[in-house]
Amino acid sequence: MHHLVRRALSVALAAGLLTAPAATALAQTPAPSQGKVTFTVGILSDVDSTNPFTGIVVEAYEAYALMYDYLVTSSPKDVSAMPSLAESYQEAPDKKSWSYKIRAGVKWSDGQPLTARDAAYTFNRIINGDFEQTNYGNYVTNIERAEATDDTTLVLHVKKPTPIMERLAVPILPEHIWKDIDGTEVKSFANEPENGEAIVGSGPFRLIERRKGQFIRFEANKEYWRGAPKIDELVFRVFLNADAEAQALTRGEIDFAYDLQSNVLESLKNKPGITTRGSAYSGFNEIAFNTGAALADGTAIGDGHPALKDKQVRVAISHAIDRDVLVNRVLGGNGSPADTFIPPVYPALHLDPANKQNFDPAKANQILDAAGYPKGADGVREKDGKKLALRLFVRDSSEESQATGEFVKTWLKDIGIEVTVKVMSEDALTEIIGQGEYDMFEWGWVVEPDPDYQMSVFTCGKRSYKDGDSIFADLSDSFYCNPEYDKLYEEQAGETDPAKRAELAKRMQQMVYDDAAYAITYYYDDLVAYRSDKWTGFVPQPDPDGSLLFQYGIHSYLTIEPVKATSPASAAAAAEDSGGMSSALIGALVGAVAVLAVGGVLAARRRRTADADERE
Repeated sequence: MHHLVRRALSVALAAGLLTAPAATALAQTPAPSQGKVTFTVGILSDVDSTNPFTGIVVEAYEAYALMYDYLVTSSPKDVSAMPSLAESYQEAPDKKSWSYKIRAGVKWSDGQPLTARDAAYTFNRIINGDFEQTNYGNYVTNIERAEATDDTTLVLHVKKPTPIMERLAVPILPEHIWKDIDGTEVKSFANEPENGEAIVGSGPFRLIERRKGQFIRFEANKEYWRGAPKIDELVFRVFLNADAEAQALTRGEIDFAYDLQSNVLESLKNKPGITTRGSAYSGFNEIAFNTGAALADGTAIGDGHPALKDKQVRVAISHAIDRDVLVNRVLGGNGSPADTFIPPVYPALHLDPANKQNFDPAKANQILDAAGYPKGADGVREKDGKKLALRLFVRDSSEESQATGEFVKTWLKDIGIEVTVKVMSEDALTEIIGQGEYDMFEWGWVVEPDPDYQMSVFTCGKRSYKDGDSIFADLSDSFYCNPEYDKLYEEQAGETDPAKRAELAKRMQQMVYDDAAYAITYYYDDLVAYRSDKWTGFVPQPDPDGSLLFQYGIHSYLTIEPVKATSPASAAAAAEDSGGMSSALIGALVGAVAVLAVGGVLAARRRRTADADERE
């Protein structure tokens, strides 16, 4: 979420990336397990960490959902809140606490019982922690303490009424394992299998093997309280690019290809036994600005260009970006131009902003002239002897990120801003962002059904913080800080009336839009393909047109199973049953009108995949 985040590339740069030889582009294949039913998912961004307190990309949050249980989840039908590890929950009449009835009989994978005490431990660790709050602090802002009144009753005591108690996306951890990992050690704790021992969890799968940059392997938890998965093993295999991932799908080396680019998706549409699918997604990408890097206490850090502290410069840059071109040429039409940070897949919350920052180079030039940045003899603007020369960091795992960077460089040159584009890994970029050592970068976010997390990203308190002599990133990546915004954030955090809260969310979106903390570029569709001749049983979220994997919840992972019949007709029927289009139907559509992306919403938590937007 970072998810996070993440799609025909018609520019030369991307085209070059897509021609890497398969022999060098394919990830190492994990050794097959004899006699076991294994479902293999291709991904383009590796899980950055299997420690829930340190991972930020969408793929990492998918792993946590497989390894651990959550009190609540989201229904596959419409993404509404529904019970999970907590079989029921309710707010106290005095509105000072919430009680969650934890399912009896659930066990950790090492045989220890999972009780309300584990849940209380997890929440108290976040409430009282520092580093632990980076990923989950926004869920506990209004929770004073967690208490297990008995083995099956968790009570969360709240400071004031809070609207997110049915949306607590916090993995419940085993106290008997994590109590020995202190607040310092947790920052570097790998939480990876050692000596063949699975990671202790309670979810539908157990993490049994990880090779960074290659694959991550899970075995099914046959004792899972919702019922055993219908597969024995689940493997996520990392690819260097979408072309290599698609080749592996065609050869049958993987069963599901996630996070494809438009041209690669097109190349798969007439392949026998393969179903392609596009769904509207809950993610966006952006050009983020260093609006003035500082710690949460206001201490300045980093080396950002001072011009970007000037709102007018940021607004001018936003006006110089042609979002329609990005959608058509970078996404191949599989998305829509974007503006505000809550995507239109959440219609009750999304704002169609006033004072639109539409593509208008003439207006961008006027704004910069008026702001006192005249063009020099070389065509580059400057002020007080300092040229308007900016660094733009893009991600090596995303052809779209790199293609966007090249377009932006060209557009900004046209308004007198010199841009140097640098490609780097997401890990390196995350570190650089936290230190404030950048001017602009391209990434994205995946937005949860409850907007609190995404809204918190723009609060002053989510800027970086210091622990000892080291600076650590929090959620803020633009260092946007506006006391008026913070007041609205606090107000919505206690507003339990959905309509009133939505109105506050829209005011917050307008404020961030007007201040141009980001130039949000596009909302992208989720593009996937899978072997419908081999697999069936996917559960779309929301039904019927939503995504099949990387959802809010683990619904499909419990129901996917091998296709039993082998005749072409049966395979086609299986594809229809699984919520996709049959290969025959896809073949009939190829060459006709352009295939529209299927509506719906995907859903892994967040930042920027590789943006999310887990940024992914």
